[in-house]
Amino acid sequence: MTTFDKREEGFEKKFALDEEQKFKAEARRNKLLGLWVAEKLGISGDAADAYAREVVAADFEPPGENDVIHKVLRDLAAKGVPLDEEQVRAQMDTLMAEAIAQVKA
Repeated sequence: MTTFDKREEGFEKKFALDEEQKFKAEARRNKLLGLWVAEKLGISGDAADAYAREVVAADFEPPGENDVIHKVLRDLAAKGVPLDEEQVRAQMDTLMAEAIAQVKA
């Protein structure tokens, strides 16, 4: 194996690790968002954990944060909680920083 091959393999491993950490951080952020929204909806305990799992699952159909945002906005609107997309996105940004720190810890 040449030095170039070793270097290429190293980059591939780093890319795979970075993608894995990104996936874990996004899933953690979505869970934290679900718990935050559950609190706004007046849900606590095991029901809040179950709701957070629903929010995480929403990210897989199709992948991307828009389906997560739409889910929580629908749920908030159904309960008459006055939060808009801008507020939810701002909270997601805050929670992403927290999630990244938790994943790296």
